Amino acid sequence: MPFWGLQKQLGIDVDSWLLRQSMPQPHGHAAACHAFEREWVECGHGLGQTRARRECQLEYEDFMECMKRTKLAKRLRTILEQRDKMIKQGKYTPPDYHMGKEEPRP
Repeated sequence: MPFWGLQKQLGIDVDSWLLRQSMPQPHGHAAACHAFEREWVECGHGLGQTRARRECQLEYEDFMECMKRTKLAKRLRTILEQRDKMIKQGKYTPPDYHMGKEEPRP
């Protein structure tokens, strides 16, 4: 049985609905994580779900990190904890503008 281009005939693109970053973006600019999503999709294309999960794990992790920023949040949390620890020990005093004390404006 031949494959009919039903999506083309109906003028819809279901594939772009399934992908987060491949949708048409405002002002025609690519989304921030579009490159990571594209690498992940290209890696898994034609492999099958089970094999793609195993072989494209790095691309998927890069894409999820770009979307969720979990490693960045963990790093910032560690930095803030270290800053608070140094403030308690008296080794660091934050500037006045970080403490909510602003200079008077002219």
